[in-house]
Amino acid sequence: MKIEEIIKSNSPISIEKRTVLNIMFTQNVVAEAFNEILKSFDLSVEQFNVLRILRGQKGKPANMCVIQERMIAKTSNTTRLVDKLLLKGLVNREVCEQNRRKMEITITEKGLNLLAELDPKIEAHEKLFGYNLTPEELENLNNLLEKYRTI
Repeated sequence: MKIEEIIKSNSPISIEKRTVLNIMFTQNVVAEAFNEILKSFDLSVEQFNVLRILRGQKGKPANMCVIQERMIAKTSNTTRLVDKLLLKGLVNREVCEQNRRKMEITITEKGLNLLAELDPKIEAHEKLFGYNLTPEELENLNNLLEKYRTI
């Protein structure tokens, strides 16, 4: 369905505005489906992102700066996210032995198990949204989106 039909626009929309609206609307559709998956696991998208970052550390701790720079949503309050994950037993937080002002965060076995349970559901979600596109179209879409956001 065209974005003009979705937003019920009766007047012409510039191609630039149409593009931005399409990207924003599509992001919301993808995010809503993603949130539905995470809701049953009592996780937010940002908390999930932190867990994936920590799993990617392969057992090595990460400090708040490392987590923050790898976050998809840069505006997230990393300390608050880690605190919530700590309360759920999904991460550990310890003071760095070399620099007492730094906190080192690691994912727990419970956090790894949760991600292992989520992985097939997330993979199915990602495949669902790529279903109507060929691998070449997906590659082209990725290239165009990367080019588009380079201002």
